[in-house]
Amino acid sequence: MQRFAGWFLSLVPLVCGAVVLASLAGCGGTKKKPPMTFAERLKKAKADATPGGPARELAKVARSQFKSGDKAGALQTLADARKTIADDADAVVFAPRLVDIAASFASMADKRAAREAADEAVMMSDRIGDPVTKVDVLAKVGAIYGARDGGLGESSKAKDLLARAAEIAGGEDVSDRFRPQALAAVALGYANANLADQADAIIEKLESLAESLDARPKAEALAAAANVRAKRGEKEKAEALLDDAAKAAKAVDGSANKTYALIAVANALKAAGNSKAATALAAEAEKSAGKIGDAEQQKEAMLEVRTLQASLK
Repeated sequence: MQRFAGWFLSLVPLVCGAVVLASLAGCGGTKKKPPMTFAERLKKAKADATPGGPARELAKVARSQFKSGDKAGALQTLADARKTIADDADAVVFAPRLVDIAASFASMADKRAAREAADEAVMMSDRIGDPVTKVDVLAKVGAIYGARDGGLGESSKAKDLLARAAEIAGGEDVSDRFRPQALAAVALGYANANLADQADAIIEKLESLAESLDARPKAEALAAAANVRAKRGEKEKAEALLDDAAKAAKAVDGSANKTYALIAVANALKAAGNSKAATALAAEAEKSAGKIGDAEQQKEAMLEVRTLQASLK
């Protein structure tokens, strides 16, 4: 017995040493990669080979730089993103990129650069054949111009752009199938431009169309109308619309469609001041995004979810 005890005790240092070595070698689990530096992210963004990829990815890096306190670096990165867009670039792909860059410049209080990118997006929108995409660009630029916080605070310009977007959204060039999507974009433009009191006709059309729509467009239409109602201080009407919008979003078939419907309603709930409900829907959107089969589509959807979740913290 004493011989066994002595043999066992002699093994203890060896076993402990083996455990330490295994731990140092990373045994029993994968070693987590350190996050990329900004320099590495910038290099990767510039090398993106997808159409509009460098502009899109550089804008993301710029926003991260700004959050980290490097405003000068962020502005330079946004300027680099702008330079990747040629004057004769495909408007369908690059006008939305310019909108994103303009919004980022505005959020960083560089109004001159924001105005230049926004105006370029508007000019480029003239070459967009799809009326719904054109409406979306004009409405978002209108929101950038009108927003007092993180925007340009120029309501006159915002009114002109949003009126133009509304005219296209209600015109013959937009099919009935996509009219709710176009009207929702205009409604959100008015809400985000601090012009919700001028969106009567838009939200009335959205609310009247909603009952006849499939689940995703219904959720997005009601969410957009609720967003405007909330900005106008019409709390009870906004809450009723949001209840119906949430039910519709949860009933959407298909992981991708459900994710975006949930995001739309969560954003509207956030605008209405209901952060708790918005956070719950954001969590559902995250689960739904995780079920999207296409890797690239899942990445884009998850980015939208993460942006929403960050805004709720």
